Amino acid sequence: MKKITSFFALFLVSGMIAQAQIETPQPSPMATISQKVGLNEFTVAYSRPSLKGRKAFGDVVAMDKLWRFGANMATTLKSTDEFSIQGNKVPAGEYSLFAIPGAAEWTIVLNKTAKMSGTSNYKETEDQLRFKVKPEATPYKTETFTLQFSNLKDNAATFEILWENTRVTFDINVDFDAKVMKQIDETMAGPSAGSYYRSASYYFTNKKDNKKALEWVNKSLEKGGDKYWILTLKAQIQAANNDFNGAIETAKKAIELAKTDEDDAYVKSNTDRIAEWTPKATPVKGKK
Repeated sequence: MKKITSFFALFLVSGMIAQAQIETPQPSPMATISQKVGLNEFTVAYSRPSLKGRKAFGDVVAMDKLWRFGANMATTLKSTDEFSIQGNKVPAGEYSLFAIPGAAEWTIVLNKTAKMSGTSNYKETEDQLRFKVKPEATPYKTETFTLQFSNLKDNAATFEILWENTRVTFDINVDFDAKVMKQIDETMAGPSAGSYYRSASYYFTNKKDNKKALEWVNKSLEKGGDKYWILTLKAQIQAANNDFNGAIETAKKAIELAKTDEDDAYVKSNTDRIAEWTPKATPVKGKK
């Protein structure tokens, strides 16, 4: 009986120890950021150390030595499609990201081995890309190590590294045009009103073929009926084709429909465009 009692006591104590796991805040918590640039989805995973009264570069981070771009595991950068960094093409995939900080310049390293514990398994022969950038001093202090995308455009973004009073950036570019054009070609076999609208908008925005854009926006209206956002696009395409009279009439229709939907932004944008186009329009006989 004593053995059985002792066994159960040991079992209960073991269970209590297992349940008594203590979770405390991590000194360099993990962060994941996702950013769409063009049609590419970028994901960055990294640990974020804070200064806590220390000096970042030359203290927490050794100068002129390989750094894992944060703490704990090496920072990773993943892209769903091919992209470029500082003009250098990089295949789609997941990479580890390192830096060699220097007083006058930094070396940024993109390595093909994504999962690494710091720099311990790093091999230079696995580098996908190395390039140099210049750090700049900031008038503000960043307490916690920060990576972020900024200056977003359809085909580009700036990647920023911020810590203490240092900012380092590099350019990321993507090429989406070929993919969009392929989608348009495939969709045009049996397009909907929305497909015609998106295709017309793409052709107009990217200055491809405004006559084709006008054809498609008219088909969008035929299939889906008058919508003020489609009419707004048509008016802009008409103006791009130097049909300012037609653009003004279309914009007026868009305004009336936008008023019904209480969309003040469309009312204002079309009103502003009418004011811009009126001096360029051909005077109608009988009207002053």
